Amino acid sequence: MKAGPSTMLRTGFIGLGSMGWHMASHLARKHLLGAEWNRSTDKAKNFTAEFGVRAAENPADVWSDCDTTILCVTADAQVLEMVDALAIPAARGKLVIDTSTVARETAIEAAARLKKVGARFLDAPITGGTEGARNAKLTFMVGGEQKDFTEAAPLFAAMGARHLHMGPHGAGQATKAVNQVMCAGINHAVTEGLAFAEALGLPLEKVIEVTGSGAAGSWFINHRGKTMVEGRYPPGFKLALHHKDLLIVQRMARALGGKLPVTEATLAPYEELMKQGFGEEDISALYRINKKLFPKK
Repeated sequence: MKAGPSTMLRTGFIGLGSMGWHMASHLARKHLLGAEWNRSTDKAKNFTAEFGVRAAENPADVWSDCDTTILCVTADAQVLEMVDALAIPAARGKLVIDTSTVARETAIEAAARLKKVGARFLDAPITGGTEGARNAKLTFMVGGEQKDFTEAAPLFAAMGARHLHMGPHGAGQATKAVNQVMCAGINHAVTEGLAFAEALGLPLEKVIEVTGSGAAGSWFINHRGKTMVEGRYPPGFKLALHHKDLLIVQRMARALGGKLPVTEATLAPYEELMKQGFGEEDISALYRINKKLFPKK
């Protein structure tokens, strides 16, 4: 596909991982992408070959033909590294959108660093997993100025199904922290419940069908139930990444003088699974541990 960027929204994209590749591809197909950069040059070259989008020489080089840059990286340090690379005089008046999952304080710090050069910032973490990224069904929870959110709305619409303005800088990341706590609880309940069902000798596929259609229904049981009882855990949301997110959540809760028992209960089995080499699997791999809650007859 050989297509130039829109004259209205010239966007750069940094971070072509399992989520970012799909997100950037949707922008490219809608002629909204002007440049891309990835730490692994092979991925950048492959993206250019497939979509005809310029591969920037370095992160700051995206500003040569883009007014907005989207980040999709892994950790707080990487976000601030990219923000520092982008915070140059050429960024004045331009917008950085970070879709990574990091601490609320990191988002606030990123906004402050960009403001020093007259640039703008939105923290816009996502939920929906790799399926959501592939199918443009992501939800963006966004923190920052309302006018910047409104300006970026066509980009969010190109990559996802829903985008909501949650408040000032950091509000997007705070909302994502809440989301991750809920994901931990649902993961625990579903994997524990299915272990109980197996111990009772029930037909697991029928249990999944019945519970998924009633009050116990959730996206997780409907999309992960079948694969986990078959012993398959293809990554939609990697366990190691959820573990990283829950450590952020834990620090946030402690700073507020509170605690999150479900989060605490999730970290230990995640750490055990990571030691066993399952960190790259989906979070439904928790079933590997919870199905051992009942002795085999």
